[in-house]
Amino acid sequence: MVKKILICGAGGFIGGHLTSKFINDKDTQLVCADIKPKEYWFQIFDNAENYSLDLKDYNNTLKVTKNVDYIFNLACNMGGMGFIENNKAECMLSVLINTNLLRAAIENKCKKYLFSSSACVYNGTKQNNTFIPGLKETDAYPAEPEDGYGWEKLFSERMCRHFTEDFGLETRVVRFHNIYGPMGTFDGGREKAPAALCRKMINSKNKNLKKIDVWGDGKQTRSFLYIDDCIEGMLKVFDSNSSEVFNIGSEEQVSINQMINFIEDISSYQVDKNYQLDKPLGVRGRSSDNTYVAEKIGWKVKTSLKDGLTKTYHWINQQINSGTNIDKFSKSNFEK
Repeated sequence: MVKKILICGAGGFIGGHLTSKFINDKDTQLVCADIKPKEYWFQIFDNAENYSLDLKDYNNTLKVTKNVDYIFNLACNMGGMGFIENNKAECMLSVLINTNLLRAAIENKCKKYLFSSSACVYNGTKQNNTFIPGLKETDAYPAEPEDGYGWEKLFSERMCRHFTEDFGLETRVVRFHNIYGPMGTFDGGREKAPAALCRKMINSKNKNLKKIDVWGDGKQTRSFLYIDDCIEGMLKVFDSNSSEVFNIGSEEQVSINQMINFIEDISSYQVDKNYQLDKPLGVRGRSSDNTYVAEKIGWKVKTSLKDGLTKTYHWINQQINSGTNIDKFSKSNFEK
């Protein structure tokens, strides 16, 4: 029996990879929506029903959810730390997307709904040191999330919970921890650290420069999850019988300096680091504890950071040195 799936934010990084996962499934009819004009979608497929529209508008959410069985909400206004630190109000307006999609899902009798949350929901007081213990799902409370973006995500998580309680809509929530990989933003202000550092290394190597700019002192820590693992984990949660919240992240916590060392090995190029202490830094340390998702869902990370960075570096290198679609992946000023 053919099922109809709506992917919101399909023109972005994660949404594009999710679309590509489903696109050849003969039992699936895909509806794809994104605010970006279609020429700026990172991946787009002719055999999907593609819409370029603003999902903050309730009438648009009614349109795209009509006759839909399952909804994946990956749409939001976001980027790396530089973007979310300087665009708090814009990030919080994404609450309208989740609000109106949930309302439309009830109106159009959709069966199941997934919301993509973020590790930015976690209590900031638990992230003041480098190389902290991995954050468990329960560490989001008492609430003190990242200002702006983190509050929007935490509020939207609660909305999903209450729509399940009050209206019987099956909801799933995943908290992404720094997803990276090919076919994503690598310049322009919305990129995250792995892509930004790969780009800086490639440009320095191309120009025979021996220095790159690094935000902060390089000692801040994070974990980064490769896109293929992200898609697998998200689908496992979606297909599960649990409406609880789950981490989808890596437990391989590294400092920014360590990640630069990986990229130096991949590029066979060594650089000095120009530390920029006035740039947005976010929390001092963050990593995922995957104990609960492993026990409850059976999902585990397969890709090491070094392997994922290798694939990402070579893809960005090809984009920069060929100039192919570079505007799409680095100059778009639309929601990711």
